[in-house]
Amino acid sequence: MRRENINISSKAEAAILLLGENIRLARLRRKLSANQVSERAGISRSSLWKIEKGSSTVSIGNIAQVLFILGLEKELGEVAQNDNLGRKLQDLEISVKKRAPKRLKRDENE
Repeated sequence: MRRENINISSKAEAAILLLGENIRLARLRRKLSANQVSERAGISRSSLWKIEKGSSTVSIGNIAQVLFILGLEKELGEVAQNDNLGRKLQDLEISVKKRAPKRLKRDENE
């Protein structure tokens, strides 16, 4: 099943591109071929190619598996660890809802 790219912000897209490039460089530093990594990760060669190219359609599970193969799974666990804004909100005791508000139904005439 083919998935289309989702609409993401330019900053998120840049971060995904950087992640893919960093994964590719980590693979090359370890002198591992794309076939070796994809085989060990249990993903297709084209999925690894998409990860390394920074595609937004690749599952986080596939990315995590590749990071594990490269010995970098700890890095994934450190995402959002230094959440400065969240800590400031917590310190200010601003309540943060656990869920987004429910959508209001629009009039059918609109």
